[in-house]
Amino acid sequence: MSSKPIIPVTRPDLPDEDAFIAKARSLWATRTLTNNGPYQQQLEAALCETLGVQYLSLVANGTLALSLGLKALEITGEVITTPYSFVATSHALMWHGITPVFVDIDPNTLNLDPAQIEAAITEHTTAIMPVHVYGHPADVEAIEAIAQRHGLRVIYDAAHAFGVQCHCGSLLQHGDLSVLSFHATKVFHTFEGGAVVCQDAETKQRIDRLRNFGFENETTVNSVGINAKLNELQAIAGLSLLPDFETHRQRRASIDARYREGLSEVVGIRVHAPSDALVSNHGYFPLFVTLDSPLNRDALYQTLKDHNIYARRYFYPLITDFPPYRDLPSAQAQALPNAHQAAASVICLPMYASLSDPEVDFIIEVIQKATATGTRSL
Repeated sequence: MSSKPIIPVTRPDLPDEDAFIAKARSLWATRTLTNNGPYQQQLEAALCETLGVQYLSLVANGTLALSLGLKALEITGEVITTPYSFVATSHALMWHGITPVFVDIDPNTLNLDPAQIEAAITEHTTAIMPVHVYGHPADVEAIEAIAQRHGLRVIYDAAHAFGVQCHCGSLLQHGDLSVLSFHATKVFHTFEGGAVVCQDAETKQRIDRLRNFGFENETTVNSVGINAKLNELQAIAGLSLLPDFETHRQRRASIDARYREGLSEVVGIRVHAPSDALVSNHGYFPLFVTLDSPLNRDALYQTLKDHNIYARRYFYPLITDFPPYRDLPSAQAQALPNAHQAAASVICLPMYASLSDPEVDFIIEVIQKATATGTRSL
């Protein structure tokens, strides 16, 4: 058994203890635990201000946010999306009886390749669901031009894109909807949670009804909804964490820079290009093991694990490799070469605000020595 301390791939930031406990105590006094309580309302307002958006609806998790977005826009038929994502992206589609149509990614950005989208559009296509992979902005202008030409909706899976700003402000302003995840592994979280960002008050009202069984008032239900509400304790966690977001983002940026400097000359390692966002959240640090590396990707992954460094092959396998999807016509490997190459070579290194400089340096040292010697030991 190794005596080295464990370095996880992510370590959730915790809310300020005093602030969290002070707010939580009020729940015992008021007994208001859920159902659009005051802390949920405060958090929605605070997030709108922080993120530079006008309409945001909090929900219990990011997958429900995707589901509600699809339901609110009445998406049916086929939706063009990426195979290089967490499986929740396509699961939300299949859950609603929608067929995901996979197209390849851009090899540089790892986002949905706009050049591949148009050829995949059929008479059954109703929407495009791109992902801002690792928080790097998808080509929003090209995607939305395609959508306008063909009368399609655009729902961005922005689970990785909290606080990211592009050339025109908040990245979340693009498309018909953007969906966020507030899972504990994200740069901002509410333990579990998510949000739907929309562009008008009418759509927000519809989403708010759908997250609460379809109730319009105490006695009226005119649509079929589900229970997707965020509870007050989760909202308190978010309110307690939000003031520290910028400090945590800056620390992540420092870690990102340290990784880039330390790995810049390592043979067989390609570090993912910096995001072209005006403001990045530095939520992930992916690298790619190239063919000239003395160790293949899985050997390097295991080497890190042998040293108690728990990196992640994220995203591997591809969504299209899983049984629910592999037999779809659009899932064939020959049509998705860039996605398969990325999945076969990616390793996401540990990245979180409390990761120390000595820990970062140790991770770099393990990679440097392992790739220099072609062995799994120091």
